[in-house]
Amino acid sequence: MADLVGPRLYSCCNCRNHVALHDDIISKSFQGRNGRAFLFSHVMNVTVGRKEDRQLMTGLHTVADVCCYDCREVLGWKYERAYEETQKYKEGKFILEKSKIVKENW
Repeated sequence: MADLVGPRLYSCCNCRNHVALHDDIISKSFQGRNGRAFLFSHVMNVTVGRKEDRQLMTGLHTVADVCCYDCREVLGWKYERAYEETQKYKEGKFILEKSKIVKENW
């Protein structure tokens, strides 16, 4: 009989709190503050901080830091608003930095 395996997850690198599902990755080709980052459609077990305007590589965006709900580690950010038309697809989506998450159930 085959072992049942749960969904592939990403967890906080600090406390192992589950923060995202692999199936919710939109792109692995993003840049975070500290290297590569993934764009997710949804995340879980996080808190979203205060909105602020930031000049990113792709232009001006309104973003809010995303922190692990358990340990408060900053994992990335949420795109609240994109000012350039070509970047609107990011609105409501989340960046999680690869260096801040670990794989679970792989």
